[in-house]
Amino acid sequence: MEEPEPKSAQRARKERAEAEGSSRRPRCVCGPSAGAPAAFHLVWSELRSRGQLCDGQLVSCDQREFPVHRVVLSAASPYFRALFTNELSPSTSRSRLDAPGHALGLVLDYVYTGSCRVTADNVQQLLPLADRLEVLGVVQLCCRFLLDQLRPDNCLGICKFARHYFCRDLEERGRKYVRRHFREILEESAELVELECDELEAILRDDELNARTEELVFEAVRAWTEWRPSERAAQLPRLLGCPRYGLMSSRFFRERVHGWSVERNPGCRDVLAPVSAYLKARHWKSGSVDRMTRPRVPHEILFAVGGWTSGSPVNFVETYDGRANRWFLCSHVDARPRAYHGMCALNGLIYVVGGYEARKERAIVRCFDPSTKQWTEKACMYQARCYVSVCATGGKIYALGGKGGLTRLSSCERYEPAANQWEMIAPMNWPRSDASCATLDGKVYVAGGYDGLFILRSAEVYDPATDQWTYLAPMRVPRAGVSLVAFRGCLYVVGGFDGRLRLSSGENYEPGQPDAWQPVPDMYVPRSNFASVVLDELIFVIGGYDGWLPISCVECYDAESNQWYVASSMNVCRSALGVCVIAGLDNARDYSYHKQTPAPRLVKQYRQKPRRVSATAVIAR
Repeated sequence: MEEPEPKSAQRARKERAEAEGSSRRPRCVCGPSAGAPAAFHLVWSELRSRGQLCDGQLVSCDQREFPVHRVVLSAASPYFRALFTNELSPSTSRSRLDAPGHALGLVLDYVYTGSCRVTADNVQQLLPLADRLEVLGVVQLCCRFLLDQLRPDNCLGICKFARHYFCRDLEERGRKYVRRHFREILEESAELVELECDELEAILRDDELNARTEELVFEAVRAWTEWRPSERAAQLPRLLGCPRYGLMSSRFFRERVHGWSVERNPGCRDVLAPVSAYLKARHWKSGSVDRMTRPRVPHEILFAVGGWTSGSPVNFVETYDGRANRWFLCSHVDARPRAYHGMCALNGLIYVVGGYEARKERAIVRCFDPSTKQWTEKACMYQARCYVSVCATGGKIYALGGKGGLTRLSSCERYEPAANQWEMIAPMNWPRSDASCATLDGKVYVAGGYDGLFILRSAEVYDPATDQWTYLAPMRVPRAGVSLVAFRGCLYVVGGFDGRLRLSSGENYEPGQPDAWQPVPDMYVPRSNFASVVLDELIFVIGGYDGWLPISCVECYDAESNQWYVASSMNVCRSALGVCVIAGLDNARDYSYHKQTPAPRLVKQYRQKPRRVSATAVIAR
């Protein structure tokens, strides 16, 4: 007979249970800390395989028999312990289980060896059985397997499966996957239309839903309703409260939302009447504006660091919320003002490489972790570089060329984050500073620049597998202070300085195609020494120098429409800045519209004053 638990231990256990909420909901069994680690001795498996010292037998529903050691199973599972110690007839060693033989055999494999083979064919039987038999190690293996199998076409089913068996860690990871891949789910998943109304509403109302436009949210409502129109039309007014109509175009609302919804259910007219009034007059009753016009939390955050303005480097950090089309100043600035540096994102971290600081070229590398909001020093490069080109591929960072002292450099370095160490790689075929680089299909491309005498048209590609540089077809126009980005299998080069003028023109290049560089539409504002990045399937160009002053204006290029659009301007006018995009931040809300930071007074001195020919005037034209 077991001794009663001391009252102090009972009280401590009760307080812990209340703090964790375990008194109100079942404990999650899929996490790594759900159960104590078990030891698996080789002798157990040997005795089982030889049938030695077995004192029990399990019989599956398909009449397969498994000789077992009752003490081993009792140590591995509370279920088996209760089964073997609380039987009415302790001498009975044969126990029948309502379980298929192949799944029961896998559970016993884990009990004796600590491993079992989980596959797509057996996981749906294995997880419920392991959960019922309380073999938590198998539950964890099944959950890890399902996490690796998450895809747009199955993630909703996995979430429902995890919720049914109280695997809260798996369910939460699945929900996060659903939020981040909403567009792919809408396009590819047959499970979306099988959801219950409550489940779909919870997804569509989520602030963190990664919907580039609210039109996508309505299309999900429409697809779900039309799957079973006669049954689901009654629930349509409820789901019409999910899209945020203040962020939707009036034309789409008139042509796709209003008529279709009222036709399916006349009761939708009352729901959509205030929306129609708002979209016509942009006037909303108090209390409704925030609900219908509040942007969602962006999946991707654009960071802009440093730059040159008012005759000196700055250390301002701004973030751009693409859902709200707003820039916000970040209080976690770098301690080192710098300009003409390189910058890239790798493994969720931002690396700022080299640049011009305190009137001197630097080899310093700084790293910012957006999750912890901390700056740290990393290993310095072998050579000081400003006007340097930086990119990342294959888990490594590349720093190409630049200017060191009076010399334009052709040398290149590569950084390994795990070892915190730089190594020299093959130099480029031509020295170049003020160039730009990008990565595509595991290769590093660099274009344009200045060699100390001439503005360059040439472009090169580096293959890490062979450590060799190869010339590409030259660009149509020489460009220094240029930006190069890789997007949808092509390279886009825009802007720059040709030796006489700042450029607004652009070109694109598709590797492997014989037609070399092809023109793309001009930007609104000519600029050099600016930054570019891909965000939300658009190419953004940010800041730069227009030939008169540093500018703050931002434009974006849509490859599908082949047009440029004007985006919200930065708070600080600057050129020679660095930008990068971080996707999937758990604390993305901190850098978005939902936690906006007002601009401090210090920024006012860096705002561009109106002049007769300004970037703003060019955009207006």
